[in-house]
Amino acid sequence: MSKLIASAVIRGAHNVVNQAEEKWKQAMDKWGANEPVGFPNTAYYLPVIYGIMGIPVEKLGDMELILKKCKNFLPAPVRETHPLPYLAPALDAGMVTFFAEELIEAIRYLEEPDFYTKQEDPTDSNIWLGAADDIILRKRGIEFVDGTAPGFAAILGAAPNSEIAAQIAQELQQKNLYVFMSSEYNGKRFSEQLVEASVQIGWPTRLVSFGPSVSATVFAAGFATRAALSFGGIEPGDYRKVLIYNKDRVFAFALPMGYVTDEWYANAAGAINYGFPVIADTPIPEVLPTGICTYEHVVSNIPHNNLVAKAVEVRGLKVTLAEVPIPVAFGAAFEGERVRGEDIYLEAGGGRTPMVEWVTSKRMDEVEDGKIEVVGPDIKDIPAGTQLPLAIAVEVAGREMQEDYEPILERQIHHLINYAQGAMHIGQRDIAWLRIAKQAVEKGFLLSHIGTILHAKLHQDFGRIFDKIQITLYTEEDKVKEIIEKAREVYRNRDARIEGMTDDTTDIYYSCTLCQSFAPSHVCVISPERTGLCGSYNWMDCKAAFEINPTGPNQPVEKGDVIDAKLGQWKGVNEFVIKASRGKIDHYNFYSIVNDPMTTCGCCEAIAAILPMCNGVMTVNREYTGETPCGMKFTTLAGTIGGGLSTPGFVGHGKYNITQRKYLSAEGSLLRMVWMPKMLKEEIADRLKARAEELGVPDLPDMIADETVGTTEEEILPFLQEKGHPALTMESILG
Repeated sequence: MSKLIASAVIRGAHNVVNQAEEKWKQAMDKWGANEPVGFPNTAYYLPVIYGIMGIPVEKLGDMELILKKCKNFLPAPVRETHPLPYLAPALDAGMVTFFAEELIEAIRYLEEPDFYTKQEDPTDSNIWLGAADDIILRKRGIEFVDGTAPGFAAILGAAPNSEIAAQIAQELQQKNLYVFMSSEYNGKRFSEQLVEASVQIGWPTRLVSFGPSVSATVFAAGFATRAALSFGGIEPGDYRKVLIYNKDRVFAFALPMGYVTDEWYANAAGAINYGFPVIADTPIPEVLPTGICTYEHVVSNIPHNNLVAKAVEVRGLKVTLAEVPIPVAFGAAFEGERVRGEDIYLEAGGGRTPMVEWVTSKRMDEVEDGKIEVVGPDIKDIPAGTQLPLAIAVEVAGREMQEDYEPILERQIHHLINYAQGAMHIGQRDIAWLRIAKQAVEKGFLLSHIGTILHAKLHQDFGRIFDKIQITLYTEEDKVKEIIEKAREVYRNRDARIEGMTDDTTDIYYSCTLCQSFAPSHVCVISPERTGLCGSYNWMDCKAAFEINPTGPNQPVEKGDVIDAKLGQWKGVNEFVIKASRGKIDHYNFYSIVNDPMTTCGCCEAIAAILPMCNGVMTVNREYTGETPCGMKFTTLAGTIGGGLSTPGFVGHGKYNITQRKYLSAEGSLLRMVWMPKMLKEEIADRLKARAEELGVPDLPDMIADETVGTTEEEILPFLQEKGHPALTMESILG
C-alpha cells in the first residue's frame, strides 16, 4: 500500500474519530449517560461494533468505551522519515472509522429522529432511508441466500451528471446487485441524481439512498456484518469469521465517484477489511497485489462506461444474464419497482378486471415453440389509463414434462414479468395484478413482450424439462373468463393432491439446503405436512425441483425407521441431517417446540415461542415490528435462534405451516396457539377457521389474542380465561 493512501486513510480516521467524540460530548451534556441509543428495530445494537468487537452499545454512556478503543486502535500518522509498513495500520484505521461513524449516526438518530425515513421507500420530502431494520435485512437477505442478489455496490459521491448516474445504476440493477449510496461530491449526490433522472429509488428497486453524509457509508458495512451474524450463525465478537464470511459470501465492492477525500480513503480501507475492493473513477494510487481481497484492492481511473464491468471483474463476481429481446431493461433489481397513479398506461387484475395465469402441459404436436399471440387488443391499440381483462396461458410440451412441474413454472411468471423495467406484477393464479408504466410503453413495450420474456427465461432456467413453449395472452373478457374456469379446476386438483398427503403415509421427504450459503448448519427437511420455514417450498415443489435439478438443494430424504412418532423423528432423517450439517446437528424433531425443534435460519416467515404462564405458544411474523408476549420482538427472536440453531422453546416456521395438521402436534397443535399479530391472523383467516373447525373448536380464532388485547402474558391471560381458551385446560406444555 502506498504511503499516500496510508497517510490519507489514517488522517481520515483521526478526523472521523474526533468528530464522533465531539458529537458524543455534546450529546452527553444534553441527555446524559443513560439515554438509549441505537438503530431502530434491529437486534444488533450498532452492528459493526457489536459484530466485530462483541460490545452492545445501548446507551450514550456505552459509547465512552468504544471511543477509548478507537483511540487505542488508531494508528499514529505516517511519518515523513522511517515510516512503518502501511497495510496493517491502514486497515485498523479503516475499521476504527466504521466504529466512529456508527457512533455519529446513532447520535444523529437521537438528535434528529425524523432525519431518516426508517422504512423501505423514500417519501415525497425525504429520500434518506438510514440503516436497514431487521425486517428489511431478513426480507432482502433471502435474495443473497438464493443468489438473486449476489452482492452490492457501495457508491460514494456522484457521477458527472444524472444521465451517467442512471446508466450506471441500471447496469448494476441488470446484474442484480444492490446499490448502497452515501456522501456527496461537488454538492451532488448519486441518489439525488437518480431522482433527477426519474429513476425510482428505494429498497424495492435495490437503489438504496442510505444518507447524504460520508458517515452513512457505515450502513453498508452494518448490513454486511448483520448478514454474517444473522444468516451465518457467527457469534458477535468473532471478527475473523465475520470478515471471512463476507469475503467468501457477499460479493460487494466500493465505487467512489469524484475526488477522494481523506474520509473516503478511510471508509475504503474499512471496506477492504471485508474483502470488498475499491474501484474509482479518478486517478488515485492503486493497490494491485492480492491478499485481503480476492484480487486487486484498489483500481483507479476507470471510465464510467467500464466502471461496473471492471468492478465485477475485480470482485470475482460471476454474473449470468439471459438476453431477453425486449425494449426495456430486464433484471431482478426491477422486481420491486412500483407503477402508480399517473404513471399507469395499462392495468389488469387486482380486482379491477378479471386476470389469470395458467401453465398447462400439452402433447408435442400441439405446441409450436416460440409462438406468441395476443388475442384481443394489445397496448398499441388502447389509450393510456385503460383497464383490460387478461389471461396469460402458457402451454408447454416435452418428453420430460410432468404435471407436477406446472405450478413450478407458473410461479416464475410473477418474478419474470416484474424483472421488466416499467412492469409491476403482484399475486399469482387468478388473483394476479399487472400494471404497465407509460415510460415502458414509450420505449415500445407491448403485451406480446410478456410472451417474449416467458419464452426466453423459462427455456433458460427450465429447458431441461420441456422442449417447446407457446404463450397466448387473451384480453377479451369472454375468453378470459373461460380460461379462469379451466384454470380454477386445475388449481383445485393441485391443492387437493398436497392436502390429501400425510407425513405418516409418505416414505420420502425432501431437503432444502438453499440457505446454507448463509447459514451453514441449517438443514430444512420438508414433508407433506410441514412446509419450508421460508414459506417458499412445499413437498410437491421440492419433489419437482429435484426432478428438474437432481444435484440441487432439494434432495430426497428417506424417512427410515421411526424413532419417535409423536415428536416427529426418524432414523433416516437424522442421518441426512448429520451429513448435511457437517456434523453440527445430529437430530431434531419435526412436530415439537419443546424438545429439540427443527433448526431455524434467518429466512423464516414467522417464529413461535412458548408462553409458560398461558400454557401455550405465540407466533410472530417478520412484518410485525411490535412487542410480543414472550418479551422479544421478531428481530430479537430471529437474532437469537437464527443461523441454523435448534433452540428448545422456539422454532421458525412458514405462515402456511400454522394451519397444517402436524404443526406443533407434539404439544397439542393449533389448540396451543394463544397469541399472534392481528395482521397475521387476518392474512390466514380462512385457513385458520377451517383448521379450527377440523379440531372441533370453531371459535378458536376469536380466542387467540393479538396486540390489541396485550403484548405481555399478564395482559393476555385474563382474555384467554374469559374466552375459555383450550390451552388453559391442557396438560402443562413444559411436561
